[in-house]
Amino acid sequence: MTIRRKAALAVARNGLFPINIGRMPLFGAFMMGLSAAPPSLADSKDNDSSTHNYFVEARSYRTQPYGDPPTYSRNLSKTGIAPAKDIDWLDVGLDFRMRYEYRENDFRRPANADPDEPILLRTRAFLGVKNILDPFRFALEFEDARLYNSNFVRADSEVNEFELIQGFAELYFENALGSHRPLRVRAGWQALELVDKRLIANNQFRNTTNNFEGFRVTLGQQTNDWDLDLLAYKPVQRLKYDFDEPIEQQWLYGAVAGWRRWSPFVTLQPYYLGYKVDNKNGATDQNIHSTALRGYGLIGNTGFDYDFDVVYQFGRSNGNQQHDAWASVVELGYTFAGSPWKPRISALYGYGTGDRNPNDKVNNRFNSLFGFNQPWSRNDYFSWDNVSAPKLRLEFTPYKGVRIDTAYNAYWLASDRDSWRRVNLRDRTGRSGDFLGHEFDIRVRYRPIPRVETELSYARFTPGEFPKNLGKALPSNFFYFQVSLNTFE
Repeated sequence: MTIRRKAALAVARNGLFPINIGRMPLFGAFMMGLSAAPPSLADSKDNDSSTHNYFVEARSYRTQPYGDPPTYSRNLSKTGIAPAKDIDWLDVGLDFRMRYEYRENDFRRPANADPDEPILLRTRAFLGVKNILDPFRFALEFEDARLYNSNFVRADSEVNEFELIQGFAELYFENALGSHRPLRVRAGWQALELVDKRLIANNQFRNTTNNFEGFRVTLGQQTNDWDLDLLAYKPVQRLKYDFDEPIEQQWLYGAVAGWRRWSPFVTLQPYYLGYKVDNKNGATDQNIHSTALRGYGLIGNTGFDYDFDVVYQFGRSNGNQQHDAWASVVELGYTFAGSPWKPRISALYGYGTGDRNPNDKVNNRFNSLFGFNQPWSRNDYFSWDNVSAPKLRLEFTPYKGVRIDTAYNAYWLASDRDSWRRVNLRDRTGRSGDFLGHEFDIRVRYRPIPRVETELSYARFTPGEFPKNLGKALPSNFFYFQVSLNTFE
């Protein structure tokens, strides 16, 4: 038995945190399979493939996963603090964000409600120790999220006071799978984003953060020609004024692979995610399997880029219903490289199935799991379910430190008998139509000085026949101004 396999079995059996994985047979199989990687990959002697940087960042809009460690953190030796110039084993971060919002006729609120002007505050701090105790590493991240001046009941998407969002230990072996091919085994509370963030994200725009308790095993890294993530987590329930708790009745598990060597023009990410809910009463139990393929890349030096993601879901949902759903998204962009403004224009089409017949025993509504909704709608009215949505977007940089993006979006129900879930509207007869409306948005980001970024945005949603027939006839307006401060640049 190899050393890697022994280590994997020890972590799977005992863990670094008191988490019962006995009900997760697939995760045990993943751990057992660590030593079963093809010899040509796990024991590669091809130094060129190990040291060459194969990573190409996707140009598609807001699909790049958030950094690990967080992007607001810095290695202490690189912060410019003279006494810390040799402390290269410590990552630190401290940031603060304040956002003022103005929401008029918010479709998620009662009709004719007064305009809301909330002020959202978020403070985060990160500390990560590496190198000095290798292979043992650990990290802590705290968050304090608050809301003031709102007319409505505070939600856990807005408030989570004095909270630990990451607290994990890991074993890191830099060359375990070959030169510059690391093996990482992580356990504890973690925040993460995977693939294009459409199914697993920590939702940076939102005031609070998605996080999970469990295990993650990473083979390789994104600069290699291949990498593989194996994960098994319990989602963490956000408690606004108490310490958060893992949801014992839920499991999220799966595998995400990356393959970059096949062609310089494409990165392929096949992935599988399982989501299991066991509430003991049977009525809301779920066991959903998502199998998917994401691919993206640059088309040579033509200026064109592309991104696609196709997901098929099957299993059981809502107790005894068969689950049969799918979703896809494709984006094609073009960057005018010769212009000093570096404009990029893109066209996107996204589709997520809805339930075709509310009276049968098959649920066709796609489950968007823990995905990031902001790219679908600046108003946050839509997610990747029961939606058919084309989008045109323009991004450009007119001045140094100034970034602007603007878009036009239109939305239809994929099934006119299923609900517009984010707004909680439904006509089971299908007689109210399927056109939801269209949205225009614009966002300006500006960095006046290092460590400070400002953001200004406006979005207007004009309702279509479906919401008008159900009592939502007025357009909505959303404006916000945001300031972010980063202690370490």
